[in-house]
This record gives sequence, structure tokens and C-alpha cells, in this order.
Amino acid sequence: MSTSQATPPSYFDTMYAGSADPWQLADRWYEQRKYALTVAALPRRRYRRAFEPGCSVGVLTRLLAERCDEVLATDRVPAAVQAAAARNRDQAHVQVRPLAIPDQWPEDTFDLIVLSELLYYFDDAALHAVLSRTVDSLQPGGTLITAHWNHPVEDHLRTGSQLAPLLSAVPELAPVTRLDDTDFVLQTFTRRLPDGSATPAPAAAEGLV
Repeated sequence: MSTSQATPPSYFDTMYAGSADPWQLADRWYEQRKYALTVAALPRRRYRRAFEPGCSVGVLTRLLAERCDEVLATDRVPAAVQAAAARNRDQAHVQVRPLAIPDQWPEDTFDLIVLSELLYYFDDAALHAVLSRTVDSLQPGGTLITAHWNHPVEDHLRTGSQLAPLLSAVPELAPVTRLDDTDFVLQTFTRRLPDGSATPAPAAAEGLV
């Protein structure tokens, strides 16, 4: 694991000061395709309440809103929060608010947590805290989905391939899906039930196997 310092908050403030959508999340086909694969990989048809920290301008948030009764989307940068709220203003069941993880974390529990293009900004201690809080707030049987760019970037402490085994090593999480795309790594997990077992996969849940 890397022991480098976490990406400072000023980095994100600078990025949004230069552009309303600094990673062109709303326009790039790469992002549209990745988001479509992310939503398609969700093992359940419907979720009660989702948490999406680091939501940026809320493009993925809007897609999650189609599958969830409630969505809490957050970001540490006020400009991103404003953009995400504007993009989802017609979605009454979507709440967007400022929040900086891991020091700030909602008290709610969720049956879906989405960590997309986020974990490579954290150093060892902060990453451990994020994963610990994720497990604590994810309901038994709930879904965690992650997607991370898999090319080296100066401001990223890890690639998607380097994050993947760290996620798989969390004992409370049972693996469901792993997609090793040329450009990113996508993983889904369910939180194990109190007896340590995993929830049935979609085919088993529908009696197909």
C-alpha cells in the first residue's frame, strides 16, 4: 500500500475553479459508458437508500436515482454540490449536500454505497477509515460498488488494479462482480449477513440455480 499523503482539499478547489465540470463527466463517452456499466452491475433491481460520496457534478447521481427510492449524494467542493443539485433538481428523492469523508459521514444506514473514482485520493489511514465507515453504514446484504481509473496519474495514489485487492480483503464484504476494463476496474460486493454468509446472486435469488 502507498503511504503517500492524501490529495489535499485545495487540489479539488483548484480544479473546480478552472471548470464547472473539470473531468467532463457529462460529455465524455468514456464516462457515459463507464456509468452505464456501473449501473448495469448493480445486483439488485431496486434499492431503498443510496449514498454516493464524491458525487462531483451529479451525472452518476441521476442514473442512480432511477434505481433508488432515495439518494444522498455529497461532495466536499461547494461548486460541485451546486452543480449536482442543479442537475438533479427535478428528482425529489435525491438529496445533495456538502460533506468531506472520512471525517464527515452520514449517520444513516444504506443498502447501496457507491465509491466511484474516489478511493485513489486517500492515503493508507484515510482509506482504512473510509472502508471501515462504509462497512459500518452498509446494511447486511447491501451493495457496495466501486469503479476506479486504471492508468497512473500523478494525483492518484493508486490505480484501480492496486485498489482491487484491498477491497477484496475486507472480510465483511462478499465479492459479486469484477470487471477489468482496459481503462478502469469495477467491483461489486455485498455486505455479509450476520451469520457470515453472502446474499444470493441474482440468478439464485430468482430460483434459476
